[in-house]
Amino acid sequence: MKYEKTASNRIFDTTLIVLLSILAVITLYPYYNVVVSSFSNAVELYNGSKLVLLPKGFNYDSYRIVFRNPILLTSYLNTFIYVVLGTLVNMLMNIFGAYSLSKRYLPGMKVFMKLIVFTMFFSGGMIPTFLLVYELQMIDSIWAMILPNAVATMNIIIMRTYFIGMDPAIEESARMDGAHDFTILFKIILPLAKPVLAVITLYYAVGHWNSFFDALLYLRTRSKFPLQIILREILIYNNKTLTSGQGVYEDTQAVSESVKYALIVVSTVPILCLYPYLQKHFVKGIMIGSIK
Repeated sequence: MKYEKTASNRIFDTTLIVLLSILAVITLYPYYNVVVSSFSNAVELYNGSKLVLLPKGFNYDSYRIVFRNPILLTSYLNTFIYVVLGTLVNMLMNIFGAYSLSKRYLPGMKVFMKLIVFTMFFSGGMIPTFLLVYELQMIDSIWAMILPNAVATMNIIIMRTYFIGMDPAIEESARMDGAHDFTILFKIILPLAKPVLAVITLYYAVGHWNSFFDALLYLRTRSKFPLQIILREILIYNNKTLTSGQGVYEDTQAVSESVKYALIVVSTVPILCLYPYLQKHFVKGIMIGSIK
């Protein structure tokens, strides 16, 4: 049966489309402005209005400066290492913890859950955590960027909720066929849990990609700094070392301003490219626990 829209429905749909379009423009334009500014001539951009719709003097000079700097390329590589290794450790810890806590027959399960939830409201704080990392001799090492944040309590609860919502008959039939816990987890449960895995993976990956405070606390060697530390130096302290000796423009302050935009684009593109592949699972996984 074909549904005929009434006048009120058409007005509502039109209003909704207009409002969502305005919201989309408001949301997307700041990033669009950054991209356009990064491809603009540095002097023209610096002397003119920052609110632009088209590049002013289109060129790639800012990106040439960014990728010519060895510190930035090294920090980019460091960030990829922290994201990949950190997310892998996060997911393994999260999966094992959530799967174990989803078993109601686990002795002391309620006590374990209360202890885990307790950490959401009370923590040791920055100084005790720093002292612990120092005593474990992880200062200025890659593990200082990974192990202190290996588990997020909320993510364990989300994944545990998903595991509990699965049909118990699936696991029971697998055990009748002789499967043990690791076989059930990796060959049955996880393939059925792609939505929640995609959501949690995205949460952890974005967290590692944007992390800079842990690097400020624990890292001492500049060659181990992640990209966000270098970006922070340029954005806050107006670091001009990127343009020194390059001879691209005489106005190094204008070039530094242009390079900032290029750095923002470079630092966000990988995450933006990752999201479309996880969007389908992300939308499904984000609704976990909303309907019972």
